[in-house]
Order: sequence, then structure tokens, then C-alpha cells
Amino acid sequence: MAAYLPPGWPTGVHPPGSEGFERTAVAWLLDVVPPDYRLHGVLQRHPIALATLARRHLAACVEGARQGYRTARTDLGDVLPVSGVDAVLAAYRSEGHRLVTAARAADLVERALRGKEFTPQLHEASGAPGQQEQHERPAPGKQQAGPPTPPAKGQQPPKGQQPPKEQQPAEEQRPTMRQRPVKQQQPVKQRQKQAADAPAKQRRKQAVG
Repeated sequence: MAAYLPPGWPTGVHPPGSEGFERTAVAWLLDVVPPDYRLHGVLQRHPIALATLARRHLAACVEGARQGYRTARTDLGDVLPVSGVDAVLAAYRSEGHRLVTAARAADLVERALRGKEFTPQLHEASGAPGQQEQHERPAPGKQQAGPPTPPAKGQQPPKGQQPPKEQQPAEEQRPTMRQRPVKQQQPVKQRQKQAADAPAKQRRKQAVG
């Protein structure tokens, strides 16, 4: 079974505990520090010391690149054209990414030289069983939206749900109008007799007056 290597492990360095691990680790560390570090034999005799020095050196380089990126336009804006400043910023971004990657790798090598055993992390495992089903299942207590179902006869409605109002027949919902009394009409003969007697009554009133 192949040994587990954490993300960011440097290329060319053998897995921790394997044959040639320290030799390949020392060779890689000497490549990421200034060349003059090779003059100090103590660093090659004690790889842990070399890894610690390399980690601190790379951390300082990362911070220097970040500071230079933040102040590049102020430091170079009056002596370089805009295109030149943009090119310097692009170089800072590229070197900054390389330095961060190297600093991360140096930290891993130092931890491995100190006896640290690496194991896969939960966030590195992909396609864990049941993960997809958990996303597809609806959350507990949540149901699909829809019209409320009326309770059965004699059953109380759920808490917080108003019972549906019963609709009355259309005839009962219409307000009843008061019926006005209809005047009774007099017979036709009686009306004709009253019309004929009207002139005679008028003449008698004039004679008396």
C-alpha cells in the first residue's frame, strides 16, 4: 500500500519513512534556500535544522513579496510607465504564488522530519457514502408546499391552521328585501261614477257660496 502524501507535498521528495526520504528532502530544501546555505555542513548533517531554516526563510520571502506588491505603484509609479508597473505587479503575483507553495511544502517536510504521520482529512475524501443522499433528502420537518388539506369530519385542525369556512347556498347568502304593500286598485265602475259626480258636486259648492 502506497504511503499517504498530504496536498502540497513537494515533487521529488520520497514519502516519510521510506528509503531515501531524508536524502531527497535535503536536496529539495537546499534548492529553495539561497546557494550560500550549502556552505554550512551542519545543515546537511541535521535535516531538521535545514527544514526549520528553510521554512522561516520562505515565510519572510512571502511577506516581502506581499509588501512589495502593495507598494509597487507608489514606489515605481514615477519612474516606470503604467505598462511597466503592471508587469511588475504580474511578476509579484507569479512569484508570490510560487513562494507560498514552497513555504507550505517546507512546513510539511519539517513536520515529517519531526515524526509527524499524515492521514487523509475528511474534506479530502470525495464521494463519501450517503453524502449525495443527504443533499437529496428534504430537511426534517419540511414538506412540499401545497394547499392545506381540510380535516376530516369531527377532527380538530392542526395547530396554527384555520379551518376552512363553510360556504352557504347562494339563496341563503342573498339578503331578503322587504316587500312593500301593494295598493288595492278600485273597481272600474266605481272610478267612472266618481268622475261623473265630480261636476255636480262642484256646481253645488258654487251655488252655496
